[in-house]
Amino acid sequence: MRTTSAGVVRIATKGPGDVSGLMSMIDSGAIDPREILAILGKTEGNGGVNDFTREYAVAALCTALAPRLALTPHEVEQRIAFVMSGGTEGVLSPHITVFTRREVEGRPALLSVKRLSIGIAQTRDFLPEELGRTAQIVETAEAVKAAMKDAGILDPADVHFVQIKCPLLTSDRVEAASARGNKTVTTSAYNSMAYSRGASALGVAVALGEIAPDVRDEHVLRRYDLFSTVASTSAGIELMHNVVIVLGNSASSVSAFEIGHAVMDDAIDATAVSAALQSVGLGIASQAQAGRELVNIFAKAEASPDGTVRSFRHTMLEDTDISSTRHARAAVGGLIAGLAGTSAVYVSGGAEHQGPPGGGPVAAIARLSD
Repeated sequence: MRTTSAGVVRIATKGPGDVSGLMSMIDSGAIDPREILAILGKTEGNGGVNDFTREYAVAALCTALAPRLALTPHEVEQRIAFVMSGGTEGVLSPHITVFTRREVEGRPALLSVKRLSIGIAQTRDFLPEELGRTAQIVETAEAVKAAMKDAGILDPADVHFVQIKCPLLTSDRVEAASARGNKTVTTSAYNSMAYSRGASALGVAVALGEIAPDVRDEHVLRRYDLFSTVASTSAGIELMHNVVIVLGNSASSVSAFEIGHAVMDDAIDATAVSAALQSVGLGIASQAQAGRELVNIFAKAEASPDGTVRSFRHTMLEDTDISSTRHARAAVGGLIAGLAGTSAVYVSGGAEHQGPPGGGPVAAIARLSD
């Protein structure tokens, strides 16, 4: 097994098309563009079907990186895994997190612990009628396994966060399926985001052995007792396949970073956020502690489907003016920002089958100075 070193850096952005921070770090030599493996970002769009800030951000990054890599923008997008999550409600601050990976010679004898490792993979393109159904679950599970292999992670217990960008349905895509005599899981573009996120998350759960592999179409968005504790899925209009990024710790990594996670039971589960920080040796509201520094926190958020939070009624599902996913991002984002001591955290809305209903996974990455 090859020895690798993963790097992580969080960069603030002034807008979806702002690449100045990344370019500055490349120009200074802090980041080698050839080592960039994945970029996760939070953009200030609405996070809905018509959130074009996600596509705009990816296009800006690909255009900027193309000459540095002697590639076309399209080739850059094929080489690097891009996941843009729309919605920075409340105190959430727009930013990107850049993941790099390089191979190193040998392995120091003193390093017997597991350190951060990252792997990527993608599925084939899906037909519109396959979204939210078994085909998406099965293909995603295979892609997760491939990304684990790419990361050099052998034990599913060492996987702490699986970020997936998945497709959604549009009226044109629904019509294309209908023209072939097939029905899509829903005709609503907005509802299709939930189906795609849910099926993708179940694929993660199957791949990691969190649930049995006999998951069927009728389980998606119905059997909420089936979920992954590390999946984070985000739907977008800009693709028709799933992009998979696996983050975990591996004995084959000599990275200066470590990742850990916990699972929020609901939107106000401060104990779980604290546990995620503690899993990488960090305390509450402390950017640096005991030779460690917080790099970023990644979490999922959703309005509890039963309409309550610890027996008290919430109104997020009944607000006609503001989507429940936007409410959830703002609420959970504020909670995590306060506990982490920074508002530049990655909180994604819509946690179908990603953690227990109303909750979701929360992962923290720390840089180790020792």
